[in-house]
Amino acid sequence: MFIKITKSGQYEYAYLVRSYREDNNTKHEYLFNLGRVDQIKNNPSFQNLAKRLLELSQAKDMVSLDNFSEAQIVNWGYMVYKKIWKEFELDKILNKLSSRKTQFNLNDNSFLMAIQHLLEPKSKLSTYTHQNRYLGLPEIKLQHLYRSLDLLSESKEVLEEKIFFKNRNLFNMQVDVVFYDVTTFSFESVRKDSLRDFGFSKDAKFKEVQVVMGLLIDREGRPIGYDLFPGNTFEGKTLEVALQKLEKRFGIRKVIIVADKGINSKINLKKITDRGYDYILASRIKNLKKDIRQKIFKDDYQERGEISYKVISYINKIKEANQIYELPEELIITYSPQRAQKDRADRERLIKKARSLLQNKSYINASNKRGGKKYLKSSREVNWVLDEEAIKKDEMFDGYYAIQTSEKNLKPQDILAAYHHLWKIEESFRLMKTTLEVRPVFHWTEPRIKGHFVICFLAFLLERTLESKLKRAHLAATPPQIREALNSMNFAEVKIKQKKFYIKTKFNSLGNKILRLSRIKPPPNVTPTSELSL
Repeated sequence: MFIKITKSGQYEYAYLVRSYREDNNTKHEYLFNLGRVDQIKNNPSFQNLAKRLLELSQAKDMVSLDNFSEAQIVNWGYMVYKKIWKEFELDKILNKLSSRKTQFNLNDNSFLMAIQHLLEPKSKLSTYTHQNRYLGLPEIKLQHLYRSLDLLSESKEVLEEKIFFKNRNLFNMQVDVVFYDVTTFSFESVRKDSLRDFGFSKDAKFKEVQVVMGLLIDREGRPIGYDLFPGNTFEGKTLEVALQKLEKRFGIRKVIIVADKGINSKINLKKITDRGYDYILASRIKNLKKDIRQKIFKDDYQERGEISYKVISYINKIKEANQIYELPEELIITYSPQRAQKDRADRERLIKKARSLLQNKSYINASNKRGGKKYLKSSREVNWVLDEEAIKKDEMFDGYYAIQTSEKNLKPQDILAAYHHLWKIEESFRLMKTTLEVRPVFHWTEPRIKGHFVICFLAFLLERTLESKLKRAHLAATPPQIREALNSMNFAEVKIKQKKFYIKTKFNSLGNKILRLSRIKPPPNVTPTSELSL
């Protein structure tokens, strides 16, 4: 028997029909007229009748809505990062770093903390309490998360080296150009120790202790390594450690260091060239010798898009231990009308702050020299006035910018392009401070703080690797967009008659593209636990 739909006039009717054979022909016998189809739809009487018929027939596939448990949403999108984690063999590396006496799985703990930073940054306590958000991950104890940080702190250099060489093999990583920069990370504390200290904050967190981080990345924005320094360390003094890392630990023999003017000191320049490296650094144009400054204003610039540039060759003389060293360099001076406009606007803002300070001179001594105080001066005869001479001197350099380099084999256009890519490391710091929410740091012992930064470094590695893969596939996506896509890959976990099922939520379009790029097959819409592969 079956139900047959027949149209008569403007309506459709449903009939219960019996099929039989007579004289080798199939015939239908209409047993019962069920009525109009539009009246059957959403009719409780018919629904109850259908349920009762299923019960009487003892249908195996019959499911009552009363048998459904409450749904729990669990994330499956982290599998994309799990695949990258395994590509770097981090699971094998971390398992080898665990001693036999360790009563926890360092790999499981580290991976949970890393994906938590990537998908929804939380404290370690909150990571522990929300760990069931991730489908299929083993249960972890809170104390094991903290103890993992201690072990990661001890293993930081081993991890860096393993990751560097694996990165180079996986993606043919080019390290002929290395970007280096320094930033600070604050703590919600005023308690100093051997690592946390007060210093110049890049984020204007002057009332909190901090640590200083020096970060190395390659031309694609992928991390090479990092180091932490006490919070009162001047950024120019951090370069020596980075150079040692490149030469001794990674065996890089030829490289161009690209960095901002905070690293540019004569001592650092000599340290770079002593190792056979070259540099492309922002130059402090106002500190150049008078004869060089005079050449800046001569009208012999070449056009390059929206900027003009000229090249000035000169010898940079460095005195060390009563000896004079000469570094042949080239200065690339650029001029941009847009930059001139910005310089004027910045100066007017500082002059306005300076005039404000003059109205309340008691605030001047406590003011930052980089602020409005820059355009104030005092003497024995006069107590703080606007420094008109300093203002006029700065006006001369509106729109000009200088880059100095020891590299002789690159064209000026290539040097400018390399320096302009320095935004990648600035973007990296923004990513760590915003998307990964490295700060504020809530750990108080030095090993835990260092372990926390190892986790952040691993998370940064995963995100940058995925971002790079998308870029090569011509799928541009920002870190927030990637996070949103992976967070959209969820299941509703339900139980039906004590059997667990996963009902897939709708993935967004970027999420589906990431899965195809990662060669991860999306699961069916409804999947029993036994059939779900993780």
